[in-house]
Amino acid sequence: MSEEYVRELAHVEKVVDIQPIAGADRVELATVLGWHCMVAKNQFKVGDLAIYIEIDSKCPPTEAFKFLESKHYVVKTQKYFKGTVISQGLLMHPSDLGLKVEDLHEGQGLTEQLGITYYVPEDNKRKAPSSDQYKVMAQRNQKLFSKRPIRWLMRREWGKKLLFLIFGHKGDKKRGWPEWVVKTDEIRIQNCPWVLEDKTPCIITEKVDGTSSTWSMKRGKRGKNDFYVCSRNVVMRTEDQTTYYETPVYQEIANKYNAKQVLTYLLDQFPKAEWVTIQGEIYGAGIQKRDYSIKDHDFAAFNLITSDHGRFGTLEMERILKEYGIPCVPIVNASFVLPDTVDEMIEYATGTSMIDGLPREGVVCRSMDGSKSFKAVSNEYLLKYHG
Repeated sequence: MSEEYVRELAHVEKVVDIQPIAGADRVELATVLGWHCMVAKNQFKVGDLAIYIEIDSKCPPTEAFKFLESKHYVVKTQKYFKGTVISQGLLMHPSDLGLKVEDLHEGQGLTEQLGITYYVPEDNKRKAPSSDQYKVMAQRNQKLFSKRPIRWLMRREWGKKLLFLIFGHKGDKKRGWPEWVVKTDEIRIQNCPWVLEDKTPCIITEKVDGTSSTWSMKRGKRGKNDFYVCSRNVVMRTEDQTTYYETPVYQEIANKYNAKQVLTYLLDQFPKAEWVTIQGEIYGAGIQKRDYSIKDHDFAAFNLITSDHGRFGTLEMERILKEYGIPCVPIVNASFVLPDTVDEMIEYATGTSMIDGLPREGVVCRSMDGSKSFKAVSNEYLLKYHG
């Protein structure tokens, strides 16, 4: 299980398996890492290097990706042959992208070079303009975005995304991203199939389909601690700061669970800690396509981290946060032994949510001490809610 992971959306991988597809004359199923991709027959052979582009990616509108135009250049999980074949991601020959095999090596990241981004705008922080650029954009458009146009834009999906891009990342040096906070981006099991060799019992929690939120507090001078409420990429500086969503859900949930007071208590509880962080998933109405059968929003913590201890194990996190009324992600299995194959792990990820009894997005597997983890997302869920 990966301890530290920086996600690449496009990378060079070796084809490890090729299987025929029943009834298919022109295509077959190739495997890289733990991903299965439908490709043209004889396009690859086992051992070849190929360019793999992950699901949840958006390709640039260039000639090389012209075939994705009808899909708005977005790479998603796809089902073919009446549901008998699931293909996840794009597998392309280096020559299709103007690259030479001899210049590549296995595991090489090509995300930036190929212009690949996340298809969800909020996830593209590292590819977004700098804070200073956002300030210039905001000042340039200050007169345009009066209250009436903002209300008009917020009623449209593209309008919300535009407002987020313009206003959501505005920053200043004083209240920039807290450098001690690691942004959440769990590695998928398909990208680390080798972890299944470890049969040490681990903890399985439900993966909640929502938006990641971070609360953090650092000790300050004269008892004035620095408190932060963040989305996955953005520090929320005001109670009504514009976000991707129609309401200020990050501040709303932080207030609901008295985050500032709780973090203050935790710093008292851990006197050697310079800072303490709680991370979790906000879910409910309007967050994702899955609303978990609630009309408002709720929170499920998945990380408790302090500077002196690091990340707490799931059971210990739940015990501590329960004292302060903070709900945690549901524990599916407290002593799980990993299966032998990625496909088995993905099959296990498909199940029923412990929140409302409807389909769950998947599961997160963590070592008992909380230091290592990965996620497994249900293919059935992806096809139903994100396909």
